[in-house]
Parts: sequence; structure tokens; C-alpha cells
Amino acid sequence: MTFETYCQTVARISTALAGLATDIDRAAAMANAALERGNKILLCGNGGSAAQAQHLAAELVGRYLRDRPALPAISLTVDTSAITAIANDFGYETIFSRQLEALALPGDLLIALSTSGNSPNILNALKLAAKKGLPRLGMSNESGGEMARFCDLCLRVPSTSTNHVQEMHLVIGHFLCDQVERRSLEMKSL
Repeated sequence: MTFETYCQTVARISTALAGLATDIDRAAAMANAALERGNKILLCGNGGSAAQAQHLAAELVGRYLRDRPALPAISLTVDTSAITAIANDFGYETIFSRQLEALALPGDLLIALSTSGNSPNILNALKLAAKKGLPRLGMSNESGGEMARFCDLCLRVPSTSTNHVQEMHLVIGHFLCDQVERRSLEMKSL
């Protein structure tokens, strides 16, 4: 495969992603609603999706494109002491649900990223989030996997290739950060 071919594939998937515009706008509204209620955004994922969760939380707490007040977001993928202790004592499939048990409040938004949609620790987090009254936004591949059943909204990237799904998750995540940042500045000016 040439780089040109790779870029053409990314462009094709990105163009198809535009077909999710209505759902992506709904996702932005979910994030804005949580923050306007005084809640926070919690994110989780494994591997590359863990890096995406951390990246997006950093954009919200720090800044994306504009100077504005910090926004409450926590990536559940970054506390290695908690993750390793929970995995050791309770099993890897509980690393996110256990943190949600401690940190989540009703009305917080959980954003779960999974390229397969079938990771047990993601599924357990979504199930617990539902019990605790958290709205749940998922980002997955075109099937949505099992996680789609446990999300209020699951954004299904039109691809099954892990690398391309992750690339589109970043596109979606950056758009969500932009929308949240814009709304934050609008609310500040009121």
C-alpha cells in the first residue's frame, strides 16, 4: 500500500463519517448538557482508545483551540496505581467500573471508546454507569459490538479496521471538544 492509497482510504471513511452528523451533533449536546448541569465527563478505553480518552480529557481540562475556563473531564485510563490494584484485586474487567463506582455522580457523562465494542471492562463500565444514572456515549466500529446495547448513543465509525476507527474517533473527539469549548464560551458571556 502506498501513502497515497492510505490517504484515499482515510478520506473515503471520513466522507462516510459525515453521514453520522446528526448523531455527532447529539453527542455534542450530551456533553454540553452534562457540563451545564455542573457534572463532569468521564472517559475510558483500552490501548489506543485509552490514549484517545486521555487526549480528549486533556483538551477539555486544558484547552482545545480557545482560552476559556477549565472543564471537568477525567480519563479513567491514567491512574496506574488504581488500575493495577483494581486489576490485581478484582480483575482487569473491573478497572473502569470500580473507578466509576468511586468517582461518578448521577448526570456525569461517560464516554466509552472501543474499536471492537466488545471489551469486557468497557461493557462493565457502561452497565454500572446505567445503574448510577449516567448518560452513556459510545464510540466504536461500524457494528457497535455489544457496547451499542448499553449506550444511550453509540457513534459507529463506518469501518472495521482498528487504525481507521481510531483515526475517526479522534476526528469525532476533536469536533466534540470544539463544540463544548464554543458552548462554554457562550455560557460565560451570558
